[in-house]
This record gives sequence, structure tokens and C-alpha cells, in this order.
Amino acid sequence: MLERTNRTFQKWQVPLYLLAVAAAAAFGLMRPQAAAELDAGINPVLGLLLFATFLAIPLTRLVGALRNIRFLLAVVFLNFLAVPLVGWLLSRVVAADAELLIGLLLVLLAPCVDYVIVFTRIAGGAGHQLLAATPVLMLLQVVLLPVYLSWFAGGALGEVVTPEPFVHAFTWLIAVPLVSAMLVQLLARRFRSAEVLEDLMGLLMVPLMIFVLFLVVASQVSSVKADFSRLLAVVPLYVLFLVIMLPLGKGISRIFKLAVPARRALVFSGATRNSLVVLPLALAMPAPFALVPAVVVAQTIIELLGMLIYVKVVPRLIPEKLGLGSSSNS
Repeated sequence: MLERTNRTFQKWQVPLYLLAVAAAAAFGLMRPQAAAELDAGINPVLGLLLFATFLAIPLTRLVGALRNIRFLLAVVFLNFLAVPLVGWLLSRVVAADAELLIGLLLVLLAPCVDYVIVFTRIAGGAGHQLLAATPVLMLLQVVLLPVYLSWFAGGALGEVVTPEPFVHAFTWLIAVPLVSAMLVQLLARRFRSAEVLEDLMGLLMVPLMIFVLFLVVASQVSSVKADFSRLLAVVPLYVLFLVIMLPLGKGISRIFKLAVPARRALVFSGATRNSLVVLPLALAMPAPFALVPAVVVAQTIIELLGMLIYVKVVPRLIPEKLGLGSSSNS
């Protein structure tokens, strides 16, 4: 029963997310006075969502992820060398607006570790390989995100952002859920109750995502309304990012001589971003940077729409028969 319900959630997750965003925008505009109460609920629900997200990642299999060296090197090269370069180039368009700059960089520099698996599988990609690589992706982005942000945002970040809110957000919304997920995964090997908790949180991931999207959009929409024209400036950049990542991901997959399923998985890994994990950091921004969470959420909406196109385009861009030069590695 749980498995069937989970499959139903997975199948309809994108329409449900978009419906939640639309409903939240309408509610937030009709009830702007509810913004403070909605905002207060974001962190607890987001913490649960990130716990569920980390729980779905095979964090205890980090060593196993290192076995498929070719695919792992391709994923790391794409996400931590090629994508940062693309992100930096795109960010130059909004470099004069610190809020847009930081929000755009924050989300583009972090590769996705959750629903990218679902879209990869729909498109016939090697979801299992991407799943095995997620612990490495998670670890590297935690280490490298502050470095890239300091390089690319420079003074725009340092002049107004103090470390305390970020330390608090990282501790309670990333580190604690991450460590808790690892403990539950270890306990699930011996205790049925921990295994049941894993299954339950897996079932709740999509509903929690819907709830988070609703809370964030509904609490932010009234304040964003006045700056809507500014926020629109990042929309074409997010669309352009998705367009660029199709040939870039395909090209890098050819360089590493990956098989068709792995090539498709690599394209999806480069195109999808980790808005859920960076959202706590965006919400921790000081008052002068109130638009940053909306910049992050805008990317999520564009990405979800883009994935509806990707699942159709990627199998055609990378067909089953690539010729004699492709690797058999899958």
C-alpha cells in the first residue's frame, strides 16, 4: 500500500508542485497579513523535508559510490567545474543587483540530489548510478559552495552577510537532518522501527515538498510583488541555463565515453539544481536581501517546467544507438 501510494506521488509530483505554487501565490496575495505566520512554519517543515531527502540518499554507501570512477569523475567535472563557469557567466548579467546575483549563484552552484533521480529514470537514464553518486555530490557542494560564492559574489556577499545566521541555518537545517538521516540508515540495518521510519519519510517527501513550496511562495509573494519586475530578470537566465546544459552535458558525457543511460543521467545531473538545500541559507539572509529566497524559488519553478521538456528531449538527443565508439559502461 505504501509503495503504491509513493509511486502515485512520484508520478504526479510535478503537477502537484506547480499546483501548490499557484495556490500559494493566490493565497499569499489575498492574505498578505498571514505572511509572518507562514514564514514561521517554513524552517520546521523544511527541516523535515531535508531529513526525508537525505534519508533517500545512500549516505552510508559513500565508498560504494567511488567504484564507478568514470561516471563519478564525469559528474564531478560537470557539476563543480563546468557548471560554476556557466553560472559565473550568467551571473554577470545581474552582477549590479546584489540580491539577484547572490540568489542566482546560490542555487546554480548546488547540484540536485533528490528528484533528479525520478526525472532521470523517466528519460531512460541510469538513475541507480546517479543515486550512488549523490553522497559525493552532497559532500562536495557543502564544501565548495561557500568557496565559489566568495569568489563569484565577492564584496556583494561580504559587506552585508554575517556568518551567524548561516551557521544556525546550516546546523539545524542541513547538518542535523544529515547526521540524523545517516544514523537512521545505520539503525535500519538492525531495527525494524528505523526501517519503517525510512519508508514513512520516503512516502512523505512529496507532500512535504508541496507544503514547503506553499509556505515559501505564500509567505514571500506579497513582498515580492513590489519587486516583481526585478525578479523577472533571472527567469531568462534560468531558461538559458537549461538550454546550455543540454549540449554541455552531452558533450562531457562523450568525452568520458559513457554508455547511453549514464550519458542521460549526466545531462540531468548538470541541469537540475539543489534549491531545497540552499533555501535555508537564502532564508537566513538579512533584511536587505529579502528577495534572495524568491530568486531561489523562481529557479525551482522554471526547472520543474524545464524537466517536463527534458524527459522528452534528452532521449532524442541521446538515442539508444550511439555507434561503435560508446562505452558499455552502464
